[in-house]
Amino acid sequence: MSANLVHTAEHSDLIGDPVSPTPVVPYEKLEEVFDDIRSHVLYDHELHGCLNCGICTATCPSAHYYDYSPREIVQLLWTENLEGIYDAMQEKIWSCAQCYTCAARCPFQNSPGGLVMIMREVAIKHGMQSAKDVLRPFSRVLLKVISTGNQLAPNMITRDAFPDWGPSVTKVDAPLNILRKAIPVPTMHTMDTAWEVNLKTSVELYTIWEATGVLDQLEMVDENLFDVVNDVMDEKRDEYNEWLEAQKEEEGADE
Repeated sequence: MSANLVHTAEHSDLIGDPVSPTPVVPYEKLEEVFDDIRSHVLYDHELHGCLNCGICTATCPSAHYYDYSPREIVQLLWTENLEGIYDAMQEKIWSCAQCYTCAARCPFQNSPGGLVMIMREVAIKHGMQSAKDVLRPFSRVLLKVISTGNQLAPNMITRDAFPDWGPSVTKVDAPLNILRKAIPVPTMHTMDTAWEVNLKTSVELYTIWEATGVLDQLEMVDENLFDVVNDVMDEKRDEYNEWLEAQKEEEGADE
C-alpha cells in the first residue's frame, strides 16, 4: 500500500479510505466544500433540524430505484459530517428527481430536495467529476438554448437523442411530423427550432448568464462546450452591433 493513501496520526489533515485506491482528500478541502454549502443564501431556509423519522425517504420516488435517501442528506448536513457530505456529492445527490415530495412531507419543514440543489451548485463550482459526468449529456440542450433561444426542437425528439432521460424515451417511435405537434403551433413551419427568438433577446440572455456566473460554471464543467458557446454568442453580438449601426445610419439619413 502506498504511503500517501494511509490515514495515520501524522496525516490527520487528510480524509480517505486507507484500503481504497482513491486519493485522500485534504480536510481543508472538505471544510471549503461544506462552507460553500452552508453559506448559500437558501441553506437556513431549507434545513431546520431532523427527527430522523424517515418520512422523506419513505415517500421519495428516487429512493425506490437508486441508492439515495433524502434523510441521509439531511442527517449528513445537520451533523456536519464533512466526509459523508463530500462522498454523497460524488454520486448520490444526482439521483434526486427534484419532485420536492420530501419538502411537502417533512414535519420540520426541511427541504432535502432544496439542499440537494445547493450541493449540486457547489459540486459544479468545485469542478467535481460527478458534475461533469452528469451534466455532459445535457450539453446539446444548452447549446440549443444558446444558438436558438429554445430548449428543444422537434428534430431533437428521437429515440436515440435522449437515452439518458430514462427507458421510456427509447420507446419513442413516431414520425417527427407527429412528435412536433407536442410543441407549440408556430413550429409547424420548421423542425429546427420550436419558435423564433429575436437577436436582441439572445444577446440579453447571454449577457445575463455572463453576469450571474452561469458561464463560469459552464467552463468548469465542459470547457469545449464553453468555447463553442462563446463563439456562437460572439457571432450574435457582432450581428446585433451591425444591426444597431445600420439603424443609426438609417436614422441619420432620414434627418
